[in-house]
Amino acid sequence: MLDFGGLRLVDGVPIYLQIIRYVKANIISGRTVNGDEMPSRRVLSALLGVNPNTIQKACRQLEEEGLIVSYAGAKSLISVDERKKQEILKEMGEEEARNFIRLMKAMGLSLEDAVKLLNGLWENTD
Repeated sequence: MLDFGGLRLVDGVPIYLQIIRYVKANIISGRTVNGDEMPSRRVLSALLGVNPNTIQKACRQLEEEGLIVSYAGAKSLISVDERKKQEILKEMGEEEARNFIRLMKAMGLSLEDAVKLLNGLWENTD
């Protein structure tokens, strides 16, 4: 079962998006695999202390993206294959890259300076 105990909600980002990102991060890390069960919406709402409608919104989007399959009155299961996993990885990587670019621009750094920074970090990061 997908464990939401590691999800720490932060201000400034809609909760349903944090839930979606958490599920996706668990998929690309391999901590969550195809067929893993999601906690029920009621349990997840209580665990996170959020409105059940917020959980419903997150689950609906995960269903629309084909990452979970829900059964009426029953459980929801993770539904992911290698292709979906690679799509998530690309999507999350692009999102992080855009955030980095925004930060570099806000700091007034040029593209060359940002690339130098990345090159230095690349060499010194596991």
